[in-house]
Amino acid sequence: MKNLVSIFIWILVILYASFFLIFALGCTYLFPVRIYDPLLKKMLRFTFFLLGSSVEMEGRHYAAPGATYLFMANHVSLFDLPLLAGFIPGSVRGVEAHSHFSWPLYGWVTKRLGNIPINRESIQQSVGSMRKVQSLLESGHSMIILPEGHRTLDGQTKPFKTLPFAMVKQTNTGIIPIGLSGLYDLKRKGSWKISPSKIKISLGPEITKDQIAGFSAPELRDYVQNEIARLIEKP
Repeated sequence: MKNLVSIFIWILVILYASFFLIFALGCTYLFPVRIYDPLLKKMLRFTFFLLGSSVEMEGRHYAAPGATYLFMANHVSLFDLPLLAGFIPGSVRGVEAHSHFSWPLYGWVTKRLGNIPINRESIQQSVGSMRKVQSLLESGHSMIILPEGHRTLDGQTKPFKTLPFAMVKQTNTGIIPIGLSGLYDLKRKGSWKISPSKIKISLGPEITKDQIAGFSAPELRDYVQNEIARLIEKP
């Protein structure tokens, strides 16, 4: 029975995702971001209705309207970025694996939307990606980074990469830590099965630029990882 439910959900989500991508692509050519971005966010939120999952968001007040932040979260599922892009207030873009940008249609759309590819196998290219993130942050665009770099295999957070923290120390941007709970139950890496679940997005207090200045990059990495771990609900 669970297999049939998963198949049915995948059919719904793939059909809806195809429509979403075509619609989003058209919007990027026809309208300014301020017009289409709120609509796309609503459409992303609807994805989780199709997945049979409820989403609760806690700590929304920590992200002041109109302010620029670097949002950092644990990396659990292929649905992490759609979830965060749909529910985080305001316009926000993300960093994702460069291989995604070669996927048919999706790669074209995600590039048009302004997401940034990162090749984790190349230090030089990763540094270049972080420079693009830095430039966007400095121009007032909030960004999402999942500093583990890869999805969890067991539901536990893995050590964070240091490079994003070295980058953010060179900006005037604060970090909002986010703990994602319930996504591991929804869809695990290596499994095609979908199990509708209760998802929780927990935003923590901003780690301000003054706090960031007091840490070395490795110290900041460890501090943020501990803050995110604190926000994740234990099973």
